[in-house]
Amino acid sequence: MKVGIIGASGYGGLELIRLLHSHPEIKKIELFTSSEEGTVFSHKYSHLMNIIDQPLQKIEHETLANYDVIFSSAPAGVASQLLAPLLGIGPMLIDLSGDFRLKDLSSYEQWYKKTPAPAHAVEQSVYGLTEWNREAIQQAALIANPGCYPTAVLLALLPLVKENLIDVSHLVIDAKSGVSGAGNGLNRMTHYSETNENTAIYKINEHQHIPEIEQAFSMFAQDTPPITFNTHLVPMTRGIIATSYAPVKEGVTEAQLVQCLEEKYAEEPFVRVLHEASKFGTNQVYGSNYCDLHVKVDPRTNRATIVSVIDNLVKGAAGQAIQNMNVQFGFEETFGLTHVPAFI
Repeated sequence: MKVGIIGASGYGGLELIRLLHSHPEIKKIELFTSSEEGTVFSHKYSHLMNIIDQPLQKIEHETLANYDVIFSSAPAGVASQLLAPLLGIGPMLIDLSGDFRLKDLSSYEQWYKKTPAPAHAVEQSVYGLTEWNREAIQQAALIANPGCYPTAVLLALLPLVKENLIDVSHLVIDAKSGVSGAGNGLNRMTHYSETNENTAIYKINEHQHIPEIEQAFSMFAQDTPPITFNTHLVPMTRGIIATSYAPVKEGVTEAQLVQCLEEKYAEEPFVRVLHEASKFGTNQVYGSNYCDLHVKVDPRTNRATIVSVIDNLVKGAAGQAIQNMNVQFGFEETFGLTHVPAFI
């Protein structure tokens, strides 16, 4: 297998390199850039010395067409311009941006404030939530890798929504992420003096992942009410914890919610349902492709608290992208992804 990575110098790209390096079917990894052609990658990132000592290459579609897989970790609004011309001419395409996720182009324009991807490319894209869309992923030419927040939220909620166990019309989702989710570009939101010792809510009721979550509810659970979803930036490097609150339907017990999650994910290698959890946090999945789930029902309010944790750069980005590649090519789904979480 010969793999190309566009946007390798971002955090998602670095994680792709780290994980693909231990993948038994990957024999060659090459890196492409739109602005730093000729720069030796290990000079930028010395931890990769003697691992990937190669210059960044110019993005040329004629060259990229010769690869088995192209991963794009380019920003939203840029990825669509780079990948659309490659569709159908050779490589399997996996996009880590949001450019191909939303099927409604006007919705993309509204939430992302950018020009949408070409309609034909969006129509052919397959939403890459592996545990829920495996059959379509196997046939895909272009995979729209889910966002990090939607991955955490959807893996926790979709089984319960699909089985009509919770009241989605009163669903509230509270999610918190480390600063790496904002990328490695310089901006005030992730400035050390404003992030350190501070937790902040941002994009209140306006986060671009809202329509993605609602679209997935419609795709996989046939439920489409608008949701309340808000995000917070916490002073840590990586990890997401998404805590969702919803009334349970009449007669539904906590045991039924747990059973629903366990039955759905019984054969899934990367989704774990925890029964007892006096403490439940992001460090239990740090650096890994796991998503851990936990649910409790408050008998006083008849409301369920559903919690999920992922590493935003792995299960929320590069790890899920590689999992999708494994599915597409018929490899063992865990190839390159068996890292034990770095708890401390």
